[in-house]
Amino acid sequence: MAVFSRGFGGRARESAPDLPPGQFLTEDFPVLSAGPTPEIYTAEWSFSIRTETGAQHTWDWEQFRALPSELVSTDIHCVTRWSKLGTSWRGVSLDTLFEEVESSYDYVMAHSYGGYTTNLPLEDLLDGKAWIAYEFDGEDLDPEHGGPARLLVPHLYFWKSAKWVRGLVMMKDDEPGFWEQNGYHTYGDPWQEQRYW
Repeated sequence: MAVFSRGFGGRARESAPDLPPGQFLTEDFPVLSAGPTPEIYTAEWSFSIRTETGAQHTWDWEQFRALPSELVSTDIHCVTRWSKLGTSWRGVSLDTLFEEVESSYDYVMAHSYGGYTTNLPLEDLLDGKAWIAYEFDGEDLDPEHGGPARLLVPHLYFWKSAKWVRGLVMMKDDEPGFWEQNGYHTYGDPWQEQRYW
């Protein structure tokens, strides 16, 4: 099930203006997953957004990489209490991907290769808040960290930034994803310590 990278463990609590309550700083990038790392080749990868009408907007790897990308510098916070400050990513904004998508629904379920799901309000993916990231620190995103591409929603706990993302499905009502069905908070704001139910 969950795999932890070496060097990850309990540390003294720290206090810093950029650190949400109850978090610890780490220089590492711990690896935590709900299952094994899937093997995804870019030649077979695709990303889609499906609306309530059944309309599906799909990009293969070549089409996705041809979209405008952004360099994102941000802090990330894991529900297991580690935080990594000043991380650097490159990806495509969800604003770009939603440009041609019409939906009256307010929620999405993110789906990953391997079966993982997580729920999010649509407003938390738009207005420069979320990306489909494919680089970390100037390098292709490692499979263990969600490569070839993962959802990046840095203002929420990192389980909401689904690894190996393959699509979003619009939902009328908020429904729990994998971890949310297993005791994690439905929303996951690190500044409010919304870790669990």
